[in-house]
Amino acid sequence: MRRARAATAALLLLLTGCSTGPSLENQGAVTAPPGDSHHLTVGSAGFTESDLLAQLYSQLLEQAGYRTSLLTVANRELYEPALESGQIDVVPEYAATFADWLNAKTHGADAEPVGSPDLNATMKALRRLATPRGLTVLDPGRAVDQNAFAVSASYAREHGLKTLSDLGASGLRVRLAAGDECVQRPYCEPGLKKTYGIDITAVDPKGVGTTQAKRAVQSGQDQMVLTTTTDATLSDFGLVLLTDDKHLQNADYVVPVVNRSRAGGAGVTKALGKLNAVLTTADLASMNQQVDSWRRLAEDVARTYLEDKGLLR
Repeated sequence: MRRARAATAALLLLLTGCSTGPSLENQGAVTAPPGDSHHLTVGSAGFTESDLLAQLYSQLLEQAGYRTSLLTVANRELYEPALESGQIDVVPEYAATFADWLNAKTHGADAEPVGSPDLNATMKALRRLATPRGLTVLDPGRAVDQNAFAVSASYAREHGLKTLSDLGASGLRVRLAAGDECVQRPYCEPGLKKTYGIDITAVDPKGVGTTQAKRAVQSGQDQMVLTTTTDATLSDFGLVLLTDDKHLQNADYVVPVVNRSRAGGAGVTKALGKLNAVLTTADLASMNQQVDSWRRLAEDVARTYLEDKGLLR
């Protein structure tokens, strides 16, 4: 899902910041010593959650005395090289997804994936791939945006379901609303069958977490939907997540990735590390909802959150 969202367009847009950021076309390679830049460009991949994380990063860095600009680059094929060159200094990423992306870039599209449900192993692989490219991957916190499966609350109550193991043990026949690639992806239909013993009778190709897919489960046409852990609209459709208790999904924890020569110093690490103590998956889902459903600006939602947590004066 995230790869699809991040590949929607190659349009570069300057967002509102405290100063005007550079264009990607006009900057060359960075040769400055580690962590010396006072003006940092924070990148976003152009979807709600990425915009929110970029705003959180930017405001924390401003609080720490840096000048920041925000830049949206909705294509990883563009923003990752820009991060390497220092045209972008900081970007929010997802550990397993970014590890697999860098691995494919380094070793080819057919390379064996290195992202896994094991966060420590995933981070080790990610840092091994990022370091030669001049990138530093900061520590992850508690927030994770990974694939997840939801059923209607009434269905869960009727059958006593809280986990995916519960669903497998129930013997219920399940029609799954998901992307059409679900029939082949190991985290989806094959994984649900192998890891949990869930009887998937068919995959209804309505997309990942789409309104159409959720309505199909709400109406009973389908019994389960593939979505994400930070989906902010599940309650609007009367849906609840089933816990991935056997850890089928990869460790897509939120991690800041920085250009080492421009933002690899202790100041940036300390400023962004403050999020690790407070930001949770539920917090991200709530902020996503405020932007997507309540139509609040990401900048305002981020500021209110940081103030409520005592991280902004």
